[in-house]
Amino acid sequence: MASKSKKAQFDAVKTLEEVESKFEMLQILNEEGEVVNEDAMPEISDEDLQELMRRMVYTRILDQRSISLNRQGRLGFYAPTAGQEASQIASHFALEKEDWILPGYRDVPQIIWHGLPLTKAFLFSRGHFVGNQAPEGVNVLSPQIIIGAQYIQTAGVALGLKKRGKKAVAVTYTGDGGSSQGDFYEGINFAGAYAAPAIFVVQNNQFAISTPRDKQTAGKTIAQKAVAAGIPGILVDGMDPLAVFAATAEARKRAVDGQGPSLIETLCYRYGPHTMAGDDPTRYRTSEMDTDWEKKDPLVRFRKFLEAKGLWSEEKENEVIESAKEDIKQAIKEADGTPKQKVTDFINNMFEELPYNLKEQLEIYKEKESK
Repeated sequence: MASKSKKAQFDAVKTLEEVESKFEMLQILNEEGEVVNEDAMPEISDEDLQELMRRMVYTRILDQRSISLNRQGRLGFYAPTAGQEASQIASHFALEKEDWILPGYRDVPQIIWHGLPLTKAFLFSRGHFVGNQAPEGVNVLSPQIIIGAQYIQTAGVALGLKKRGKKAVAVTYTGDGGSSQGDFYEGINFAGAYAAPAIFVVQNNQFAISTPRDKQTAGKTIAQKAVAAGIPGILVDGMDPLAVFAATAEARKRAVDGQGPSLIETLCYRYGPHTMAGDDPTRYRTSEMDTDWEKKDPLVRFRKFLEAKGLWSEEKENEVIESAKEDIKQAIKEADGTPKQKVTDFINNMFEELPYNLKEQLEIYKEKESK
């Protein structure tokens, strides 16, 4: 005779549902550029609002020109950024010069605005070692190609900042696909355990190459994964510059005040392919999806907001566009004029003191290169 089942004294499913229900999306500007959450409005001057828009427009032009240069064979690896300007540029706008950025391969715009010369960004794309040499005082690491590895590195950099008593944070970015990597969990858990001043950003642009976000995890949000690490997590409208700025500014304040790291999920969209290395987004995205997300364009939304305040105009935007084009023209010219890499460069850059076998190879290649 089957025994009667004892009534459970807990409801694990209900607990999960209650946790997930807490992660509502932060939005300040709607698609029409109207303020829908006045209480969440960050303190930001009119001049800074204009500068944020300038950087976003400039970055959109940089993306367009980079795609063109890639197709001409004048750039190497390139991951398009259009659609993610609010996520990338508004989060960076909340940082300070002393903060460290550990970017993924799509996050070149942030390190450019942090001080990396545009010429070096182009050289990085070409695989030139000079592109990985940040100027003194520019606190950035080279874009990480290994998915999610920058999360582990960021935890370490953040702990180093804490031990040195620095009032600075380490910030990193990955995509929704990167949140499925072991390094993601190890990084946020380590930083949480040591209350390290880190900001972990997941740019949920809906697809990890061709894999849709709903295939990445059973979780309703990526932000809720912060709960397991014991750190704050927030879901943000990644097409809303003000919401992204506010969330990042708050996370930075907590970090420098000794309250540890935060995880920010920015809900956004990339309009182009995953990279220019042969990806065809029409194979896994519908035109209806593209159209829907184009209505949420961060530049259009922010432009409407600023124009309503009398802070932006078509004339201002055209000035930014022409300035960006000229900067890009000069930077690619400088990149073209950079001496080509030699085998001896790689050997000399590898060690401070060469082992005997590389000393032999160095002499061999010096002779070859001299002919």
